[in-house]
Amino acid sequence: MPRPTKGPRLGGGPAHERLMLNNLAASLFTHKAVTTTETKAKRVQPVAEKLVTLAKRGDLHARRQVMADISDKSVVHELFTAIAPLVQERNGGYTRITKLGFRKGDNAPMALIELVLEPVVAKPAKAKAKVAEAVKAAPAAAVVEEVAEPTASETVVEEDAVVAEALGEQALSEQSVADEAAAEAVVEEAEAQVAEEVAAAEEVSEGSPVAEEAPVAEEAPVAEEAPAAEETKSEEA
Repeated sequence: MPRPTKGPRLGGGPAHERLMLNNLAASLFTHKAVTTTETKAKRVQPVAEKLVTLAKRGDLHARRQVMADISDKSVVHELFTAIAPLVQERNGGYTRITKLGFRKGDNAPMALIELVLEPVVAKPAKAKAKVAEAVKAAPAAAVVEEVAEPTASETVVEEDAVVAEALGEQALSEQSVADEAAAEAVVEEAEAQVAEEVAAAEEVSEGSPVAEEAPVAEEAPVAEEAPAAEETKSEEA
C-alpha cells in the first residue's frame, strides 16, 4: 500500500491534490508570485523547485517530464526559456515564502510564494577563511607560548642583564656627581684668582702719586747745568 504524502491533505484525494499543486505551480511560473494560504505555499514549494531543476537541465527528456505535470505548453515554454536561464547559477532555493498575516473571514494564515530571480552574489568561502586564520594563528600561538614560558637559563640571563644595566646607571650617576663637584671647585678657584687680581690692581692704583714726581726731578738738573758750563769756559779763557 503506498504511503501518503506528508502534511495535510488539500483535496478529496491524492489525484486532486496533485492537480491542485501542479496548477498552483503553473500560476507561479506565469505570474512569478502567488498569494495563497501558508499550507499550500509550503506544499507547492518542493513541486515548483523540482520543475525548475528539470528546466535548468534543458534537454528534451526534461521538457517531457515537466509536461507530464503541467499541460499548458506556453507555461512550459516560459519556464524553459525565461526562468531557467535566470537561475542557472543558483544551486537550489528557487522560491521564497513570506508570511502576510491572517485572512479576513476564516482567519487563515496567508503567505506569498515567489520566484527568486535575483543574480547570485558569490560569498567568500568560510572554510577557506577559517583555514587561513588557523594557519596564521598557529605561529602566533607558538610565539606566545615561547614568550610566556621561558627556560631557567633565559630567566637567569635576563636577570643578569637587568642587574648590569642597574649598576651601569648607578656608575653613570656617581660619575656625573663627581664631575659636577670638580666643575664647582674649578669655578671657585677661578673666582679666588679673579678676586686676588682685583685686590692687586687696587693697591697699584693707590701708590700712583709717587710715580708722578719722577719727571720733575729729571727736568730740573738740565736747566741748571748750562750756566755752570759757560762759567768754566770763561774762567779758562
